[in-house]
Amino acid sequence: MSVDRQIPDYDLDDMLVVTATEQLRALADPLRETLLELLLERAATVTDLARAVDRPKSSVAYHVNLLVAAGLLRVVRTRRVRAIEERYYGRVARTFYVGALHQPEDRQIVAGINGVARAAAESAAAHAADDLRCTLVHARIPVEEVRNFWAEVQELARRFAQLPRSGDQVYGFVAGLYPTDAPTLPDAEQHPAD
Repeated sequence: MSVDRQIPDYDLDDMLVVTATEQLRALADPLRETLLELLLERAATVTDLARAVDRPKSSVAYHVNLLVAAGLLRVVRTRRVRAIEERYYGRVARTFYVGALHQPEDRQIVAGINGVARAAAESAAAHAADDLRCTLVHARIPVEEVRNFWAEVQELARRFAQLPRSGDQVYGFVAGLYPTDAPTLPDAEQHPAD
């Protein structure tokens, strides 16, 4: 019997368009990226996060505070433990979308945020163990179709992120859609039937 629980266990916006340099810098750090990913599962305290990433609590608190200051995390609830108020943090949005960038410095920061490159590095062990599920296809399609298809991929990613948490293994899901220099066939010529 499955129990439908909201994943994560707090309310958040579906998407935040990120354009501020401070937000981009916050997203470009691997530890902060990991903390944000963990908070897609459920709200957590700094102590919970520090245990999960095996880092000192003070170091994780620094990064959490930076994410809060950048507007990417917020306190979603508190609870009193003895004389201390414990804060549970959550993301402000399920998806962070990098919007239009105007500063050359911002473009350099974003160049370092490459989920496909991170996924390639993470998946190397699974590839070596013949446990990698992957597909790569090319299609010559109009830009309107690219937008429509990407919206479907984002919905699939949201569904993946909301699957109930269980089991012993964490799986990654990556999708990329990008222009290439892949060859294409010339347009088919209309030949009259012989």
